[in-house]
Amino acid sequence: MDARRIIRSLREGEALPAEDLAWFARGLADGTVTDAQAGAFAMAVCLKGLGQEGRVALTTAMRDSGHRLGWDLPGPVVDKHSTGGLGDCVSLLLAPMLAASGVCNPMISGRGLGHTGGTLDKLEAIPGLSTEVPEDRFRALVADIGCAIVAASADMAPADRRLYAIRDVTSTVESIDLITASILSKKLAAGLDCLILDVKVGTGAFMETMAEAEALAESLVDTANGAGCRTAALITDMDQPLAPALGNALEVAVVMEVFTGAATHARLTDLTIRLGSELLALAGFGTLPECESQMRATLSDGRAAEIFGRMVAALGGPADFLETWGQALPSAPVICDVPAPEAGAVSRIDGRALGEAVVHLGGGRLRGGDRIDPAVGLSGTAALGQRLEAGAPLATIHAADAEAAHAAAATVLAAYEIGDAAAPPALVRRRIA
Repeated sequence: MDARRIIRSLREGEALPAEDLAWFARGLADGTVTDAQAGAFAMAVCLKGLGQEGRVALTTAMRDSGHRLGWDLPGPVVDKHSTGGLGDCVSLLLAPMLAASGVCNPMISGRGLGHTGGTLDKLEAIPGLSTEVPEDRFRALVADIGCAIVAASADMAPADRRLYAIRDVTSTVESIDLITASILSKKLAAGLDCLILDVKVGTGAFMETMAEAEALAESLVDTANGAGCRTAALITDMDQPLAPALGNALEVAVVMEVFTGAATHARLTDLTIRLGSELLALAGFGTLPECESQMRATLSDGRAAEIFGRMVAALGGPADFLETWGQALPSAPVICDVPAPEAGAVSRIDGRALGEAVVHLGGGRLRGGDRIDPAVGLSGTAALGQRLEAGAPLATIHAADAEAAHAAAATVLAAYEIGDAAAPPALVRRRIA
């Protein structure tokens, strides 16, 4: 086996046998494959593709490149994965809501990728909290609390851990083959009974068209179901941020507003409930309407908030975070509004540009190993169809210094189009199972 031969075959559009992809995955895991070769492999896959058989082979090879979990728990083991979007803090709401509904959610999550934020980065905006926990601690948390949001251990799908970081800094994120293998290698290694996938589509998503989103959703669902994990996917709107805040601590604050009843944030809450209801239905907990009622009850009676507080404390965060989150979360030294240049309704939002603005503020990574500033980002982002007076804020910038704030303001202004009012697209575009 030779990494150069495999890369050359890919570059020339040849179908790779499963044993070649298995060798390459092992090489990613044990260091036989260099960073340069991994980047060239990712670029070749982006340009030429693997085909369905190659996609399945790479997914299972990356799953089998490390340790696989098994569970002995009182309820079904379920999880959710999003393909990445703006203001997508669903996981922080969903995990405790699922635990309060009687299923177990060992959620192995990722960090920011490209212009989108990562669940682990958001959760670690909470002072003292660490998502890097050993497997025995992870198991104990899920058994005790019903959920835990953690990073994949170094020995779980290590091939994906390496390739994921390289994709982020080599502009090789947007590939159905690589996205499928990355998502499912971790999820299938986690020993799940059921999985719901949130495939984003729109200007803020990796998949900007319905055709692209449908192709990815079908790839993910077919591969996961074929591997024995009951799976469905929702294709959901990302023509605007899901929550009105982009940035790690700012998104945690939005989640806490929902948990405490300080704000509804309807798009975020409605999608979280729908995804959770789909999971409960897949696990045999009733019809979709019955499961929606169960999910809503976990918010209204405070059970989900209480479980979230317990999880935060168990991961090293403040024991009183439910009461003190407003003071505990970090805040940026420079906060300023971006005024609308004219009156009118928001007719279009370039979501990718907003996400890149947050990355350049320091809320994401431009290079592997970059440190993230948890306090920076955007809040109060104007929504599609919202009418604004001239000078009203399109968004509020949270920055480390005035120079960064000024650069972000120019990007935000360019990302918004003001014109005639238009109805925003449906939150859920299609279900695939």
